[in-house]
Amino acid sequence: MTHPALRLTMLLLPAAILAACGGGGTTTTPESAAAPTVLLAAVQTDTAAGTAADSGAGSSGSAATTSAESAAVARSAATIAPAPVPNDEGASLTLSTSGPINTANPFFKPMGNGRACVSCHQVNNGMSISPPNLLARFTSSNGTDPVFRVNDGATSPLAPVATLDQKRSAYSMLLNKGLIRVGLPMPAGADFTLVKVDDPYKYASAKELSLFRRPLPSTNLKFASSVMWDGRETFADATSTTCIFNARPALCFASINFDLRHQSNDAVRGHAEAAQDLSALDQRAIVDFEKSLFTAQVSSKDAGDLTSAGALAGTARLVGTNFYFGINDIDAGDYRSHAPFNRNVMTLFGAWRNLATPAPPRRGAPPPPPPSAQDQARASIARGEQIFNNRPFNIVGVAGFNDDLRLPLQRGTCASCHDTPNVGTQSVARMFNTGVSNAQRRTPDLPLYTLRNNSSGEVIETTDPGAAMLSGKWKDIGKVKVPSLRGIESRSPYFHDGSVDKIEDIVGFYDRRFRMGLTRQEVADLSAFLKAL
Repeated sequence: MTHPALRLTMLLLPAAILAACGGGGTTTTPESAAAPTVLLAAVQTDTAAGTAADSGAGSSGSAATTSAESAAVARSAATIAPAPVPNDEGASLTLSTSGPINTANPFFKPMGNGRACVSCHQVNNGMSISPPNLLARFTSSNGTDPVFRVNDGATSPLAPVATLDQKRSAYSMLLNKGLIRVGLPMPAGADFTLVKVDDPYKYASAKELSLFRRPLPSTNLKFASSVMWDGRETFADATSTTCIFNARPALCFASINFDLRHQSNDAVRGHAEAAQDLSALDQRAIVDFEKSLFTAQVSSKDAGDLTSAGALAGTARLVGTNFYFGINDIDAGDYRSHAPFNRNVMTLFGAWRNLATPAPPRRGAPPPPPPSAQDQARASIARGEQIFNNRPFNIVGVAGFNDDLRLPLQRGTCASCHDTPNVGTQSVARMFNTGVSNAQRRTPDLPLYTLRNNSSGEVIETTDPGAAMLSGKWKDIGKVKVPSLRGIESRSPYFHDGSVDKIEDIVGFYDRRFRMGLTRQEVADLSAFLKAL
């Protein structure tokens, strides 16, 4: 594929997209393909290619759909009306602005090794995948479902998969944490050297590091400022006007549409091991479909409807939420209005703030009844929103935040990194290292890499060098995206490495990392708020 844009090899923040389990990993010999199982909101259906037109970027290696194929599509495709999907805390809902989900779209088309985009991006998991979902698919197919492929679904592309027990072992990272193996070589000309590899699967080397990462959700892409955990599908474009304000040297980017289309092709060629590029028609159809999707929590088991009594959450309102590159930027302020950064990023539950504290009774009147359990739950969510916006703490030791921002910020709130209003992404292509990949958090199922600075001799141990695998820069080691927060309850486990299972674990990590000093009630309130997004 050709384009005047050049691949960005420095500070990038992917926001939310993986069209078929990721994009651009190392291709190895495919396992025998099996018939695909498409799970979409508990519906099974055959799939076929779509016929959307495309006038945008992308290389064409496959022919356009013929009339006969179109007729087959019409017969085999299903349309699925949106319905809430239950989860541990209530239910989420994925809506398409194009109407009922039509499985004729090439998003649902098996490619190469039998995988389709939907193999790793499922409505019942917020357009990602989860270990329970994967275990069910493994059990029902005896490990032959297309998501189980050795090129990146296994702990090593050399892992034996002849027996069911071997498959269970080979696909353990998928089954236990929902992790895909991304194979990337050490960057040429890097200012650091790989000096040691501790890989429990005896595969990783400088030729190809094994980086285990969660598939990002292919939904809420309206709010994407860049693409992929490490930014490898975000492209620089010197002719673009989409630039980080006051960056020196200038950092300007190709359109998100270009990035996503390019990524869809890389995913099909890499993760689905297809022999040909996607046509430009199919690239556009996939991206248009993905960009039509919006996912959010719509109900809480304790608080009920998240749009009632004045609350502004839910999927329908998310569709209309405003976004543009640089909205409410933590560093330069809003790129369009020029207003300073507003830490009141989340404004969904203000109407619930006083539900647990009714007004005192008039003199002589009987005391009011105690607040209901539902009102108490709603008030907890509202308190959590205020903690998210306004509870200050010292942000220290965060590469990309303490060193790269124009202003030397150290005091902030959750909103400082999750600055996009009512969404929680970073609104520009910026990445941070909060320490998730530090050696101290390494579990025995993850490789550990020892890197040495070529100039200073300093040594770092990490389970994932993050953006440094693209830029080759020491300062980028460990930097990854700030993920979107909407609909997170439906896509556990969390962090790029799937290292925590519950939202309370996320809160606990940051409470310890930044010494926030949260009380037990504050942890419960902040967790309740995040679950309601």
